Amino acid sequence: MKLYFAPHTCSLAPHILLHELGIPFELARVQLGPAPTVLSTGEDYRKVNPLGYVPALELDAGRVLTEGTAILQWLADSSPDSPLATPADVHQRYELQRWLGYIGSELHKTFSPWLFHPEYGEQAMNVARVRLNPRLDVVERQLQRHAFIAGDTFTVADAYLFAVVSWCKPLKISLQPWPALAGYLERLGQRDSIRAALAAEKRALAA
Repeated sequence: MKLYFAPHTCSLAPHILLHELGIPFELARVQLGPAPTVLSTGEDYRKVNPLGYVPALELDAGRVLTEGTAILQWLADSSPDSPLATPADVHQRYELQRWLGYIGSELHKTFSPWLFHPEYGEQAMNVARVRLNPRLDVVERQLQRHAFIAGDTFTVADAYLFAVVSWCKPLKISLQPWPALAGYLERLGQRDSIRAALAAEKRALAA
């Protein structure tokens, strides 16, 4: 199994999950841009994912999965005995789906102008700043009531949320207005899976 990734992107989420589940895998770093490239081989990454963005997961059978939330759920369901597998309880299952959707549409996309599209200009960034605060307020209220974003146990949504909201630090967005979220990120940052994934990204950047 091979995870195509780029540091400081949402590919951190499945990277965390692979460690969390103890699934053997290899990493292939992608240099993003107009002509995305697999750094280890020089291959045009669009042969792997025609859309040119990460993550992508190459399965042992040679098939390729794209789209982060699909990869997260596939990984969880590939380990049915794991507590990270899709909940059997209908309410819990759709609560998880709700938060995966919220993180993807309301948080991930809001950060996008800052991280990936500086060419959009200052006006787009200002709009993103205005949009971000109330969306983090929603997360804050949830984390005031629960230890994790979809309830009281770690789920694939937490891997995704950590990957996205950790962008606040390099973007110099203070989490002071959201103390429950700040504490959550600090607590999750101590998980072995997250420490391992971040260490691998750091090594990739130093190579």
